[in-house]
Amino acid sequence: MPTDVPVVTRNLLIANIVVFALQYLLHDSTTFALTQHFALWPWGPDVSGALGDGQSVTVGFQPWQVVTYAFMHGGFQHIFFNMFALYMFGGTIERTFGTRNFIIYYFVCAIVAALAQLIVVQWFTHGFYPTVGASGAIFGVLLAFGMLYPHEKMMLMFLPIPMPAWLFVTGYAVIELVMGVTGTQAGVAHFAHLGGMVGGYALIQYWRGKLPIKPKRLLLR
Repeated sequence: MPTDVPVVTRNLLIANIVVFALQYLLHDSTTFALTQHFALWPWGPDVSGALGDGQSVTVGFQPWQVVTYAFMHGGFQHIFFNMFALYMFGGTIERTFGTRNFIIYYFVCAIVAALAQLIVVQWFTHGFYPTVGASGAIFGVLLAFGMLYPHEKMMLMFLPIPMPAWLFVTGYAVIELVMGVTGTQAGVAHFAHLGGMVGGYALIQYWRGKLPIKPKRLLLR
């Protein structure tokens, strides 16, 4: 259990909660007050339609959405589990990477997750719906914990059996892949979760000097 929360993790927690509070106060689920502009919409032309009250709304992809979507959530359960995971693991990864690198890492994971979701929707599912949630970035944080602290014990909330972090994270990734391929849990962006992990893995390997392009300073852990 974290004893204190470092600055970036704390500010991410606050920002996510504030945005979710705005969604709630603005009745975003029915008004699209924030979703219209800041959720992640598929590539392609804008689409116009009518809300439940008959109000016309036009939605579509905008570049800033690859970041802003990660501060919005689809409900209390959605934000609770994401923020709980960020609270539990974000501080450890922030202390390991340092403040600047943790900011870079978090947003790289969020952006790669968004790109993965855009690709899947564009070429495979062909739907037109918004994507919201910090889950892609959170899965990147979990991936980092599994890579950097592979022998630390972790367990699922509903299955209190301790297992090493590398096994927990690997198993979670496999489950996400299977659910994404089979279409299980419709409405959950499984490939965005996997995209966040892929982005995190690539960045850690870059920082470790394992890629053809080398960093100025190596992440030694």
